[in-house]
Amino acid sequence: MSRVHLGRRLVLEAPEQVSDGAGGFATVWNVLGTVWAEVKAGAGREAGGVETVLSATAYRITLRAVPVGMAGRPEAGHRLRDASRVFRIDAVAERDARGAYLTCFATEEVWT
Repeated sequence: MSRVHLGRRLVLEAPEQVSDGAGGFATVWNVLGTVWAEVKAGAGREAGGVETVLSATAYRITLRAVPVGMAGRPEAGHRLRDASRVFRIDAVAERDARGAYLTCFATEEVWT
């Protein structure tokens, strides 16, 4: 297994549904913490309509493991943020047999 280089600082965020004051709900993102990660791009795709185009790229984001049940452990539905870039976490798995690292399978979507 290759060596992990955790050289990128990302913010882990979790969604919360709050009342929008009009009988509905809005999603706000709560910061759970900052993590150091290795970010590797995978395959990308493009889908679009007449006026906008969606570019979606898959990523494998590796970070130090956090025990199950702890607030700082990423899970599907959370996201990782790097300034204005947002990586939506689709799934999380242990990277190695020792459980020292987690791999987040994530998608970055960009509307143009």
